[in-house]
Amino acid sequence: MKLPSTNLQRFLVTSALLSAAIAPAVQAQQPAPVRPPDKPPIAQGWIDIATFASPGGMGGMAGMMMGGGGGDTPMSALFGGKRKGNQFGLTRAGGSGSYVDVTLRTSRNPSLAEALQAVPPGSKLEPTLQLKVLPQAKPVPTDRGDDSIEEPTEQPKGKIKLYWGCGTTIRPGQPKVVDFETSTIKEFGDIFKGRRATQRGTHSAPGRPVWPNPTDNRLVPDGASFAGAHAFSGQGVPESFKFTLPPAQDIMPPIALQQAQAAGVTQLSWQALPTARGYFIAAMGGKGDDSGDGAEMTLWTSSELPDSGFGLVDYQTNKSVDQWLKEKVLLAPATTRCDVPKGIFGEGEEAAGAMLRMIAYGSELNLAHPPRPTDPKIAYEPEWALKVRVKSVAFTMLGMPAMDGGGAGEDGSAEGGEGSSSDGTTNDGTSTEQPKKKKKFGLKDALDAVKDAVPH
Repeated sequence: MKLPSTNLQRFLVTSALLSAAIAPAVQAQQPAPVRPPDKPPIAQGWIDIATFASPGGMGGMAGMMMGGGGGDTPMSALFGGKRKGNQFGLTRAGGSGSYVDVTLRTSRNPSLAEALQAVPPGSKLEPTLQLKVLPQAKPVPTDRGDDSIEEPTEQPKGKIKLYWGCGTTIRPGQPKVVDFETSTIKEFGDIFKGRRATQRGTHSAPGRPVWPNPTDNRLVPDGASFAGAHAFSGQGVPESFKFTLPPAQDIMPPIALQQAQAAGVTQLSWQALPTARGYFIAAMGGKGDDSGDGAEMTLWTSSELPDSGFGLVDYQTNKSVDQWLKEKVLLAPATTRCDVPKGIFGEGEEAAGAMLRMIAYGSELNLAHPPRPTDPKIAYEPEWALKVRVKSVAFTMLGMPAMDGGGAGEDGSAEGGEGSSSDGTTNDGTSTEQPKKKKKFGLKDALDAVKDAVPH
């Protein structure tokens, strides 16, 4: 038998080695199985939970400050903090107390008109909430998904000064100033890096029954708890739509915000809330000008970075809250104090005209059933999905104690005390107008300004 030549042997060995080296690379180049895109859940539920704390019956105006003045929110709830009744939308603009909004839909019954939600005994509303489609419900826009971010569509008007950061003194480089009549879009973006990650929550639309409604308009009782077992039922709603809300998504306590004055510095303090993921504080004040040059608004926020805060006093996603905590835009959950620097809003009565908002973010909960399949070739189509959002909000006047009794007048001014009425006269009828002098930037003016700054 003739042996192969030396050159042939070398060729065969080299070929074998190359094949062994190339094979894994070729195998690695094989495309991985592509998972089919997820399908929408057959049924989807939304639950928004909110607590409002507001001295002097001014809680309704907090809704306007947070962009809650539109949609299903009744205008009657925007002025006066007393809980006179329950209507859908008060998680955005409620008076003092706790509120819960619920929305349900199912693709198996696009015309779903009513449904039931079984609730735990701790809610004090057991055994069920009755969900109904509101008569004034409007169709949901078809050009966006249920979880897309709601972006502001308008910018505030006028001249704005922005200060930021907790502390006793104004920091170097502040304030940032923007004039919306002369500033460019880029200049606006450089000054106000507005953050917002508010997704669609509860809403009213045909085929999507809600709670509360005219049929079941019970208030959330004091001391109620929504932690525990829940279940949705209705024509076309999967029988498996049962879930448990953990304590982390229960109704949050009110923010017990306290104020103290020390050499012109407003010291804010509060007790940490057990389920708070973070905090954010924003104050706004300003003045008008009889010369017709327009109003000037002053903003201050607790952020370590410049941010107007227009988009932050609302529900935000967990991912965004965690990111903004790292950036120190939000205050850490263990924080219990923040000082408003001296001189931002003036002193005395002028400083007391600034409005203060504070939010404690709860943790958003997203559930789906059944679990995602392990086989990447199988498309995921959950029988149901649920989004739960939680927050606690405080609204008050900077540097002012709570007003005893008395809500807010139709123009947003406080009733029951000395001061000016909406027509420029005092309670005894004496004129307060002084020609060629600047007038105070009133509550209604501020509300109108913020109303221009937020989506409706």
